[in-house]
Amino acid sequence: MNKKRIFHDPIHKEIIIDSDKPEELMIMQLIDTLAFQRLRRIKQLGAASLLFHGAESSRFTHSIGVFCVARKIYRRLLETKPEFSKSKFILFGAALLHDLGHGPLSHTSEVIFPHNHEYWSKNLVENYSPITSILKNFGDELPKQIGDLFTTQNLFSNPLKTLISSEIDCDRLDYLLRDSYNTGTKYGLVDLERIISALTFSPDGNIAIKPKGVIAIEHFLVLRNIMYRTIYNHRINEISTWILEKIIYSIKNNSRKKSIWIDEIMYKWIFTPKDLEIREFLANDDIVFYFHLMKWKDKSFEPLETLCKMFIDRNLLKASNISFLSKLKRMEVLAFARKKCKLNNYDSEIFCGIKERSFKGFESNNSLKIWDGTYQNLLENHSALIKTLMTSNNSSLIIYPGEFRREIENQIAILRDDP
Repeated sequence: MNKKRIFHDPIHKEIIIDSDKPEELMIMQLIDTLAFQRLRRIKQLGAASLLFHGAESSRFTHSIGVFCVARKIYRRLLETKPEFSKSKFILFGAALLHDLGHGPLSHTSEVIFPHNHEYWSKNLVENYSPITSILKNFGDELPKQIGDLFTTQNLFSNPLKTLISSEIDCDRLDYLLRDSYNTGTKYGLVDLERIISALTFSPDGNIAIKPKGVIAIEHFLVLRNIMYRTIYNHRINEISTWILEKIIYSIKNNSRKKSIWIDEIMYKWIFTPKDLEIREFLANDDIVFYFHLMKWKDKSFEPLETLCKMFIDRNLLKASNISFLSKLKRMEVLAFARKKCKLNNYDSEIFCGIKERSFKGFESNNSLKIWDGTYQNLLENHSALIKTLMTSNNSSLIIYPGEFRREIENQIAILRDDP
């Protein structure tokens, strides 16, 4: 094995892993496992590439980046508290493996199958022998210590939990920068180095931010807000997820009655996801899922064929914002759209509906506080901007076939103007 391995990363530039350091030897070995290499075949942004053509990067790339961020933060915190060195194996392992449990198209699979990536990340770390055996070579309790960080609730005085799973953690510090870069939506570059340089330990033992870093945190949280509104919750993403949900729904409700090709692995993912074994979990990825979509597109049954064609050929359904309408008027729009579907031989339960979108504001959970060396304070108490960014937002879309767009939008306009 080469002593050093270099990853040329668009965000963090050269990421050098040195096997002469035991904690980095562990990282190198974990990267080479089949379970981690599988992340090359899981898109970081799911179906977002249907809208942002550069959004083709993988969970593999992101996970390497999260490790890089964790290592930078570790080196900074070590200057403040040398005994933090005892945590390096847990921190580095958790940062690298935190997304090990993602299914096809990342978060999209959690909606359509359903699927919990945190549960599977913990399961793989604790029970998948190639991963577990590597970790145990560097500490008998390491698999459990890392696994617990993925699923336990945030502990206010646990710096590792704050760094791995909080509102301002290594994961978010990488993916907001990476997703902004890959989608070409550069609303502003987060000052990662400034945030890291301002990190310290508070008297309760948790990680805190010095006052000099608050503006950089504000910037980070503004970018998070914009990214959710413009990318993660974009209507094309919502439409794509709707179509994939209806594909799985159609299979569940018709495959036993109508002929359809489906392999053993995908069958279990769809019909008995809670009974998946580790081997069966790892056998599914974007390539396997897309292969099934291609097969169903060419030969299955209606409406499955049409739904698969819509997704694969990017001939998507349309969506209009109806958030400003009362709940009663939203139901009137839905009834109008479903009537149009029935008149044109579309299954109104499949091709038409209301999809609710939810954007949760920043939730501090007391996990990261300001510490100036004398006083400790909550972020939101120190910054009016951060307090504003804690506001949640809900919106509603009506989804329907594109050929009815003008008529449905006219109906929405009539209802909007009707007192």
